[in-house]
Amino acid sequence: MKKLVLLVAATALLVGGCTQETQNKFSRAVQNYTGTDGVLDVYAGDKLVKRFIKIDKLTTAVSTSGNTPRPYRYAYGVLDENQNLRVDPGEKKVYFEFSDYSTSYIFYENPQS
Repeated sequence: MKKLVLLVAATALLVGGCTQETQNKFSRAVQNYTGTDGVLDVYAGDKLVKRFIKIDKLTTAVSTSGNTPRPYRYAYGVLDENQNLRVDPGEKKVYFEFSDYSTSYIFYENPQS
């Protein structure tokens, strides 16, 4: 138990001494490992038209001939057809993509998980 407390304290000191960007990268690495219960809401104007839940992370597409980011993101998640933030019978995990240019979206951690 004492070793765990010392490890946590040492990690906090190391992270505290890092730049904000380094702290953000560390946080994203932890989330990539542990996963998140993300929600993606897709809007058309002010109307919610699609909701995906149980998303671990969104990935920015990269060109096949280099490291140039492409203008869309993709992920796997459950299509929440009735938009109640829960996986109901018949709702399945799907692959989806959305453009940075034509889509208004909000990605957040599920408040009900």
